[in-house]
Amino acid sequence: MTHHAEVIAAGTSSSGGGSNYSFLLILVLAVGAFWLMSRRTRKQQKTQQEFRNTLAPGDEVMTGSGLFGTVVAVDDEAITLESEPGGGRTRWIRAAIAKKIEPPVDETNEEWADEAEDADAIDVPDDLSSLPSLSKDSKDGDAPKKDEPETK
Repeated sequence: MTHHAEVIAAGTSSSGGGSNYSFLLILVLAVGAFWLMSRRTRKQQKTQQEFRNTLAPGDEVMTGSGLFGTVVAVDDEAITLESEPGGGRTRWIRAAIAKKIEPPVDETNEEWADEAEDADAIDVPDDLSSLPSLSKDSKDGDAPKKDEPETK
């Protein structure tokens, strides 16, 4: 082998080692990122599975397709939903249940009713003529009125 061939062979082997190192680093980073993303997905799946296992009759739920219903019966593989009181019942696999819906609480009407009972009744007249005048002119009889010119 000539001297030039030895130099070329040495140059290619050293640069090949560097590219292998950078490829290995990129591969490790990709595997780490994939592991972190899959860990988050597994956590979400686990919480969803726990949620579906705790469903009981009477719970208001929404399916993945958007159907709202009340859980009527829970089997090992399926959940029976009633979409309206006294209406038809449908069976769904557990995985189809997307989330639990909390029934709306109408606290505002109760608060308004409490405030209405506590408040004093205010008599509101139909026209302004029966209201007492609040201007300074009506309280002070000596003061000139706005329409009248002031005389000295």
